[in-house]
Amino acid sequence: MEDQPLVTVITPVKNLVENEKIDDFNLLLSLLELQTYPNIEFLVIDGGSNDDTAELLKDLKNKEYLNFYSEKDTGKYEALNKGIMRAKGKYVTFLSCDDFIHDITAIYDIVNILETENADFTFAPAYCRHPEGFTFLFVPSMFNCFQVMPCARQAMFFRKSMLEKENYFDEKYKIMADFDLVIKIMLKKYKGIYFDTNYVTYKLGQKGFENPKRVEEETKMLYFKNYRNLYPLNEQILSKMVTESLFPRGLLEKLATRFSPDDSQIFYQKCEQMHRLRVQALQMQADQQS
Repeated sequence: MEDQPLVTVITPVKNLVENEKIDDFNLLLSLLELQTYPNIEFLVIDGGSNDDTAELLKDLKNKEYLNFYSEKDTGKYEALNKGIMRAKGKYVTFLSCDDFIHDITAIYDIVNILETENADFTFAPAYCRHPEGFTFLFVPSMFNCFQVMPCARQAMFFRKSMLEKENYFDEKYKIMADFDLVIKIMLKKYKGIYFDTNYVTYKLGQKGFENPKRVEEETKMLYFKNYRNLYPLNEQILSKMVTESLFPRGLLEKLATRFSPDDSQIFYQKCEQMHRLRVQALQMQADQQS
């Protein structure tokens, strides 16, 4: 690859020492250093830690391992937005302090695809570490992107100019801003490319896992924001969309136009399949509680 554009890896942190995340952070850093791609900027956004995190980051900055900024923020997505604004890279990706890229050729290969295809983002499978202690493979399902988060944000690379044009992450969502961003870029038909390699391992967010009601509330909000100009929505329809992934046919017809005509039938099938899975899950949950 003749042209090697800068890639910025953005990581938000807060109290690494107090939260016993130093080993995780060092693993993330050491594996980034092993990447075969030579033009990487590692940007750490510290949310005003009150332990020894700033001293640790200063030491690493002096060794030219990373750049960091430390100031209070309102949460993860403000930190990510600050990272985007300060990023010098043409492309950016987002990793938490306990995520890591385990394939050392991944960034080289992803940038090559982005440049060759003139794409705006990539998405890929990823290993997800669940808070309950097990790990599973999260395989992307972009046909379901309007119903559920279709892939791991950690397994995506984004063109920085696209994120700027779309006004970054919407910070009013404290858990579901990733999903909101994916819906926005899919609605506007930005070009995404599937990278068929599992290259990253990430930890499922504890906040979303522990706050299912907040997840439902935010999902309802972002559905209304993104779909209200496509189809008339009310509280009953939104509730069915959130709990059962049951979307009105008229809305699905509008969303199907975001895919090629050849893929529209697959889109309808995948949406129906997701609806059936959600209904089955709700029934199983009800049976367990009875």
